[in-house]
Amino acid sequence: MTLELWTRTSGTWINVVTVLVGTGLGLLLKQRLPEAMQQIITQSVGLLTLWLGFTMAGSLGDVAAGPIDGVLLGLLALILGGLLGEWWRLEQRLNQLGDWLKQRFRGRGRFTEGFAAASLLFCIGPMTIVGSLNNGLTGDNQLLVLKAIMDGLIAIPFASSYGIGVGFSALPIAVIQGGLSLLAGTLAGAIADPASDPRVLLTTGVGGFLILGIGMGLLEIAKIRLASFLPAIALAPLLYAIAVHLF
Repeated sequence: MTLELWTRTSGTWINVVTVLVGTGLGLLLKQRLPEAMQQIITQSVGLLTLWLGFTMAGSLGDVAAGPIDGVLLGLLALILGGLLGEWWRLEQRLNQLGDWLKQRFRGRGRFTEGFAAASLLFCIGPMTIVGSLNNGLTGDNQLLVLKAIMDGLIAIPFASSYGIGVGFSALPIAVIQGGLSLLAGTLAGAIADPASDPRVLLTTGVGGFLILGIGMGLLEIAKIRLASFLPAIALAPLLYAIAVHLF
């Protein structure tokens, strides 16, 4: 790995390590804590995840494309993205990947569920987008290091609840964050200020609803087919561009 490559993707590799370490600690705790305490930990993370989802979803209120409010654009992205996800059978494909990893590495219990939930939680959000772009453009990995610490801490109770599948979320972290960091030079001209760009805010808001779904699953409120909504994240900035062009 060249020095330039390390500089542009260092935050991603640190993030991978913290998730693996957090997963290891969570597995150790799982063996030592009674079930009631494990349930309390899961519920605590579920409540925190709901708060994070609501906070992210609030970004929709800061976006407007002419007369069209960001909330409406977010709803359209979720509906259209969800329909595409069902058509492409993304939920089944993600579960198949999780099941394959479970069988390949002899995972147990809720391996697939943990892999899917942790992958979505760790890869969706403003820190992923803004942090990866900053790291790739300037070599500044501070935001991704902060995210890495948060993800590592969250991985502890997640692994205690779901098992080793949480650790395999390091794979999509490496691919998505590393990919964004390497593509940062190409995206720089299109996204001058990622922290305030309406397309990033809209993507963040839509992602917030997926995070809410994870929290509901942890609290056993509802089981939502979250993978089916993944196309909504890509559709959100596209719908914004169309709305701005039309109005």
